[in-house]
Amino acid sequence: MTTPFSFDCPYPSQRMPVLARNVVATSQPLATEAGLATLRQGGNAVDAALAAAMTLTVVEPTSNGIGSDAFAIVWDGSRLRGFNASGRSPQGWTPEYFDHKYPNLKSMPERGWDAVTVPGCVSLWQSLSRQLGKLPFAKLFDAAIGYADRGHLVSPITALSWSRQVAMLQGADYAEFLRIFAPGGRAPAAGELWRSPDHAATLADIAQSEGESFYRGALAERIAAASAAAGAAMTADDLSRNACDAVDTIHIDYRGVRLHEIPPNGQGLAALICLGILENFDVANIRVDSADWVHVHLEAMKLAFADAYRHVADPAHMDIDVEALLDKTYLKSRAANIRMNCAGAPVYGMPTRGGTVYLTAADASGMMVSLIQSNYMGFGAGIVVPGTGIALQNRGHGFNRIAGHPNRVAPNKRPFQTIIPGFLTDHANRPLMSFGVMGGHMQPQGHVQMVTRMIDHGQNPQAASDAARWIVNADGTIGLEPALQASVGAELARRGHRIAVPEAINFAFGGAQLIWRMDNGGYCAGTDSRKDGMAAGF
Repeated sequence: MTTPFSFDCPYPSQRMPVLARNVVATSQPLATEAGLATLRQGGNAVDAALAAAMTLTVVEPTSNGIGSDAFAIVWDGSRLRGFNASGRSPQGWTPEYFDHKYPNLKSMPERGWDAVTVPGCVSLWQSLSRQLGKLPFAKLFDAAIGYADRGHLVSPITALSWSRQVAMLQGADYAEFLRIFAPGGRAPAAGELWRSPDHAATLADIAQSEGESFYRGALAERIAAASAAAGAAMTADDLSRNACDAVDTIHIDYRGVRLHEIPPNGQGLAALICLGILENFDVANIRVDSADWVHVHLEAMKLAFADAYRHVADPAHMDIDVEALLDKTYLKSRAANIRMNCAGAPVYGMPTRGGTVYLTAADASGMMVSLIQSNYMGFGAGIVVPGTGIALQNRGHGFNRIAGHPNRVAPNKRPFQTIIPGFLTDHANRPLMSFGVMGGHMQPQGHVQMVTRMIDHGQNPQAASDAARWIVNADGTIGLEPALQASVGAELARRGHRIAVPEAINFAFGGAQLIWRMDNGGYCAGTDSRKDGMAAGF
């Protein structure tokens, strides 16, 4: 057996790589166990991923829920298949609708019903199970329903996030949210039992109806009724039109491997642009974690984000083709903007026209699943549909209100999405790794860091996950985890980078899960020490 990486673990961590023929890696141990149990019952990697995803809506509700959006990339044993289950905007969401309701707000609302697009997560569960699963759909819900009905002991990092978010979502507007997620007037503490019978009943309804109730049945009626009661735009018709779309991945080649992402409206394109820029530098011969190494990554990422924020939108509304943004000549011209001795402030280019959960599972047959689902900002919009436990995402905040911009809010349109599953193959499109890094705009940055650490510097999945991270923030500042801040922070500041002060525990740096396929058919998995999670296998 050979691997392109070392099994050395040079960074402080509580974890070691997991080696097995069947593996599940998630951000919460109970969800990992739910996936493994499904595999032991004769399910495949898709069944395991779905069981884990459903369980995560209960055991890590601070990041995802039944009202989430979702994406997936699946190696089905012979080819890659992409799935876009991000929901579209209600028909009533015209620019004028927001101009009238929010005349003094330049951006989209962050919370409330006017931040909620149609939730797509359940449609991903439906599509994956029908097309690629082995076990009955209803069977996949066993663990999730059990934990919601009988309760589970809240894990420590989730409890910390839970407390922070409950503090932000107070008042009459969030009454149902507080009833479900802050029983007794506070968030549950680490180790405390939390249960949600409403959540259990909703999951059972989705299981029994194979998802139809959520879009065209009793649950859809309750969602639409709650929207109408709040004077919001979402209707039963908006829900009934929802569909999970099958999509081809987009990719870029980088030093012998190929990184695949879901095409826009997701921000995976930013990771591809960044790698395409980095390929113009000899990254492998720059000392890992040095000031030069971090600097060139930061500068490439800033250029990639400048393009992504201008161009990424619902593909039906984009004014530049993805292929043009990934053209090697264009990427070389973008790389020429990088100066190694100083930080830049890039703007977007114009080529010639031509609080999220991530999980991964792989089985002994060779099937591999990269899946991500999210409420966006923690608990999302702060809206829980009465009597259902359904916490709704706030993905509508991903639109903008700029006239002429491809991502301007409009009816029946998908917004810019931060959540992205990743997948790595070789140049012959043979599977190498299913992976992702949850956490808002950290996600494409995390994809780049995992790929360059493993491919350029031979780090194994756990070591690549453990290493200190950098992040380009939306305001142009950069964040460095403590180890990097101590070693290169002063030099980066000297070059002109504006360094933000990190929190003691900073959720901005995300959480990775990775499964690498070895040449003997087994897998090597890593899981992020920044999360409560676990990689396990047999």
